[in-house]
Amino acid sequence: MIDSATLFRHQDSSCSEIAKEYLEALLAADRKRAHQVVTDALNNGLTIRDLYLQVFQPSQHEVGRLWLLNKVSVAEEHFCTAATQTIMTELYPQIISSRRIGRTLLATCVGLELHEIGVRMVTDFFEMAGWDTYYLGADTSHEQMLKAIEQHKPDLVAISATMTYHAPKVQELIAVIRNRYTLNAPHIMVGGLPFNVSPELWRSTGADIWAQDADQAVLAAQLLLQST
Repeated sequence: MIDSATLFRHQDSSCSEIAKEYLEALLAADRKRAHQVVTDALNNGLTIRDLYLQVFQPSQHEVGRLWLLNKVSVAEEHFCTAATQTIMTELYPQIISSRRIGRTLLATCVGLELHEIGVRMVTDFFEMAGWDTYYLGADTSHEQMLKAIEQHKPDLVAISATMTYHAPKVQELIAVIRNRYTLNAPHIMVGGLPFNVSPELWRSTGADIWAQDADQAVLAAQLLLQST
């Protein structure tokens, strides 16, 4: 049993009590209580955007830290992630913005990435900003990716990696896209833990930009499109 007093100790005061209550419920395998924490927070005025940034995101980071320290098992880590993904899915009708801006995002994870919740958050933030989004999930083949680009004609392709050893796969996928679309190619953004740890790593992949989190991803995309 993890001492709740130790949760989020490594993070700053921006981590709210709501995040702590939420994570405590997840670590107790109490999905119902976790859902209630979210419901109460929204009813008390927390926005979905802040729910993602102040509750879901720091909670997932904390679960990852606990896993690395062998404080939680793989099964517990998977439960926490799956529970959060379920809640995100339930919130989706509230995420879709009625304001559309005529921009399209196509997002995916490279290789056999199973930690896809980060790029799902990114996709939802673009939805809230008025983009049309298409999330292809993990382990999308190059051919499937190219077909999706041809079909949806995205303004931006977002590619995520969680494990450092998958960074070369990001570079490989970007090369495939660049080779196919020498003209009218979509802009490409990368993100995920390897790029956060090494902020210059994205340059070697051939991407146009990178972003540290979902909030920065939308801002970076807006600046990129304004300049082109």
